[in-house]
Amino acid sequence: MKKLLEISLGVVTSVGGFLEVGSMATAAQAGALFGFQLIWAIVLGTICIIFLVEMAGRFAAVSHHTITDGIRERFGFNAFLWPLLAVLLINFMVLSAEIGGAAIAAELATGISYQWWALPVAFLAWLLLWRGTFGLIEKGVSMLGLVTLCFVVGAVMLQPDWKQVAFGAAPTLPHHDPANYWFMAVSILGASISPYLFMFYSSGAIEDQWDKSYLGANRVIAGLGMTFGGTISVAVLIVAAVVLGAHGVNQVNDYNQLPLMLIAIFGFWGFVLFTASLAIACFGAALEIALQQAYLVAQGFGWTWGENLSPRDDPGFSLVYTVTLFLAAIPIALGLDPLKLTIFSMALTAASLPLTVVPFLFLLNDDRYVGEHRNGVASNAAVIFIIALGFVLAVVTVPLQIFGGT
Repeated sequence: MKKLLEISLGVVTSVGGFLEVGSMATAAQAGALFGFQLIWAIVLGTICIIFLVEMAGRFAAVSHHTITDGIRERFGFNAFLWPLLAVLLINFMVLSAEIGGAAIAAELATGISYQWWALPVAFLAWLLLWRGTFGLIEKGVSMLGLVTLCFVVGAVMLQPDWKQVAFGAAPTLPHHDPANYWFMAVSILGASISPYLFMFYSSGAIEDQWDKSYLGANRVIAGLGMTFGGTISVAVLIVAAVVLGAHGVNQVNDYNQLPLMLIAIFGFWGFVLFTASLAIACFGAALEIALQQAYLVAQGFGWTWGENLSPRDDPGFSLVYTVTLFLAAIPIALGLDPLKLTIFSMALTAASLPLTVVPFLFLLNDDRYVGEHRNGVASNAAVIFIIALGFVLAVVTVPLQIFGGT
């Protein structure tokens, strides 16, 4: 029972991967522009990330290494340096977007421009990381993240054409604007299969001191946690397709358009629920990404690390998330549009997949790390498919950004 209670790690990872500003914005944009047509991209992304998260947890539980540790140790620091730099850069952009999302939520609640909230949001995140523990962040974000279930309730209350919703789970050619359709598909996949997500999960497993006895629970945690996030993301798309479409909004250019999704269903409380969902999801993701930046650098250079340690015991680790948070807040404080940054960074995230997923094929088949718990045929097939998908996304991202980016 204690192990199954660790599902909060799956939920908090899911909040960072599915319920943050990237997934909410891309799902809402996709629903407004293409109705239910892009549900398949969320479903595909969810299935892929379930496999990767399960592998990351299994690797950590058996080898007592994080994915970052494994890549550096198995391939050497020089080979590790390129994925490290790519992921750090993209994570920085995503972190900035998450701070912007939380700042937008503060603007919706107070009427004060989001630019003024960027540094306070970063400071609050830093304070929680500086003073808190991994368990506090893990359990707190997972519990507060349940507010996003309001999108599922809203989707059911809207009574959409469920037959059309089901059709949306199968890939189809776009009815119009193909460049934008495929760009949105790439952005959704980038928001779903984020490298920081499975890397964070492996670090969280080490923080929670997992061992081989957690292997069964890991499968449940990965499956339920990621499915939770994927379900919310599909619900956001459905609500956007029905509500924004009915109000003639076929292009989401401003976060101020998004509360309309729940206001149309719940009235004033819809505004409150949307603001709370956006704030919690983005703030939780900001905590997760800032931690992941610190995990990446500390593990990459062999420093002492751990959110459960005092900052004086892991000064380099604490310095990384401190500097990263405040630097990431600066572009938002200077007026950078969080929505445009979000869509762009999600597409780049998709393009970076090969750098971080290719090592899975080697690490999860290396007897020195996982022994008898190495990948089976299904898991290896999944990794090869994700690698192939990642290479396709890497090739098409820039042209789609030029011709289909909004």
